[in-house]
Amino acid sequence: MNDDTGSIAAAAPPRRTRGIVLLGLAALAVASALFAVRGPLMMSAPACVAGQWDRCFGTFNGVVLMTLVTLPLALLVAWARAHRRRTAGVASAWRMSLAEVGMVHGTVPFVWMTMIPGGGADVVPPRVSLVPLRDLVTMGPVGLGGNLLVLAALGFFAPIRFAALASVPRILALATGCSVLVETAQYVLRLDRVSSVDDVLVNATGAVLAGLASRRWWRRPAEEAPSERPRPVTAAAG
Repeated sequence: MNDDTGSIAAAAPPRRTRGIVLLGLAALAVASALFAVRGPLMMSAPACVAGQWDRCFGTFNGVVLMTLVTLPLALLVAWARAHRRRTAGVASAWRMSLAEVGMVHGTVPFVWMTMIPGGGADVVPPRVSLVPLRDLVTMGPVGLGGNLLVLAALGFFAPIRFAALASVPRILALATGCSVLVETAQYVLRLDRVSSVDDVLVNATGAVLAGLASRRWWRRPAEEAPSERPRPVTAAAG
């Protein structure tokens, strides 16, 4: 018994240290990202404060700024949903709630940015590029990285929340379908954007890569039914 107790005690500090290191790295990553985008964000802040919503929600910088500003509200919603689930005795309350909020808060801003009209909206005829890999050369690092991030949050959180999506082919199918809808909307609404098959490929790839990154937290089909129901209360003996 003493050996087992010693082993557990010895394993606890490394686990705690690993958690502290990961938390520190996450904070450093967030701080670095904020430092990198501080200039563009501060350019959009005066327009948002002044109520110039077309410049606030109609530019990439404005959308990024509003995403950061509403992050505390998103965390509050996640906490409220998790608290309600825990009160009802639902298993994995925090995991489910964070996944739901993360899907929405991490996907809507990027999709919104892809739907911002260009300078020739409603004037330039819709354009389509159906030749695979032809547009990758013209995307550049920024365009490629942005397209990888469009559905990354969906690919990361969807299999955590829904056991039915906990596989790479299903994440790929979901991301491909969503990306096709976005490209079709760009074409129908005549937003002066090129509806490209390469955008679909890169968006779906980003979702799959993000899904693989969250694989350790995926919900399994066996977890689906019991986790949605309140835990049974055991009657006291006697």
